[in-house]
Amino acid sequence: MLTDTQDAYGHLIADHHNGRKNVEIVEREDGYIDTSSLGPRNYFAEYEDWSEHQKSAIGHATGRVLDIGCGAGRHCLYLQEHGHDVLGTDISPLAIQTCQCRGVKNALVMPVTQLSSKIGTFDTILMMGHNFGLAGSYKRAKWLLKRFTAMTTDTAKIIAETMDPYQTTEPGHLAYHQFNRDRGRMSGQLKLRVRYKQHATPWFDYLFVSKEEMVDILDSTPWKVESYIDSTDAPTYITILTKRVHH
Repeated sequence: MLTDTQDAYGHLIADHHNGRKNVEIVEREDGYIDTSSLGPRNYFAEYEDWSEHQKSAIGHATGRVLDIGCGAGRHCLYLQEHGHDVLGTDISPLAIQTCQCRGVKNALVMPVTQLSSKIGTFDTILMMGHNFGLAGSYKRAKWLLKRFTAMTTDTAKIIAETMDPYQTTEPGHLAYHQFNRDRGRMSGQLKLRVRYKQHATPWFDYLFVSKEEMVDILDSTPWKVESYIDSTDAPTYITILTKRVHH
């Protein structure tokens, strides 16, 4: 459980919800800092303002939905309005509190590594907003995908958004990719923390993968790519995963 001083992301979201304009600050372990005023706004965006690839992807959700890393609850609220039974989970206590304030019916504070069939069985697992990244590493991604198998129906889908880390010319990013490879990590395995005012999250791994790497991760798991939905304005894409059929 994150302490109050560690819940930087939650404080950012709660303040934004309470009308304070703010900026998200993400720090990478090599000292690279990224700031975004779009971040906070984006977490509250209404369906009309979503990217086209996200609008298209959410249409693949069926039945009971688990929204992993639900943030301020924008996907949960949209799906609830469309008659889905949705459970939102996030590691941030304040994010979950904000979700509840905004009308999300079912929301739990829970890190991705603790998700199991104890919380129920789902028809759709949602990892939007680049949240396939929460898989963290090659090994953990495979482990998680196997865990998700036990929590889902035979016809279940995973809707996973990520970004191809190789589509960049930024020297700082390319050097970091190399730094990762030298340590035996995937190029797009970022070690990050979120900062806000005096709050800072613990360092965590966040994974960006190319389509080739996605297929490699899925190998020897019960999941396969059904389709890709590409973003038109960024190296972001969403993959729709379904279970392999065993005869």
